[in-house]
Amino acid sequence: MSAYSRAYQGLTSDRPLGPGEAAQLLAELRQETGTELADAIEKQLSGKYRRTATDTDAEFRRKRRQYGAAMRVVNAVRHLAASPLRTSMPNQRTRSTS
Repeated sequence: MSAYSRAYQGLTSDRPLGPGEAAQLLAELRQETGTELADAIEKQLSGKYRRTATDTDAEFRRKRRQYGAAMRVVNAVRHLAASPLRTSMPNQRTRSTS
């Protein structure tokens, strides 16, 4: 059962979810959605930056740089989706006395 299905059942069932259970369910949903999004983007990028017969070396280097930048974004999405849910905000470090 997918995280979306479990979230839907949790929201529509007669029994309310506890805060911890809801947070875990949302984290699973975020991870599943992020992974699916990253996989779809990677699939779209797979053929877009291939070398063609008309490409010069400079054009192909530009394509490789663009592909590398796009894959760094895809990997960042995967990393953010897999990271645990932060339950508290970090302390703000200010020198304000008020």
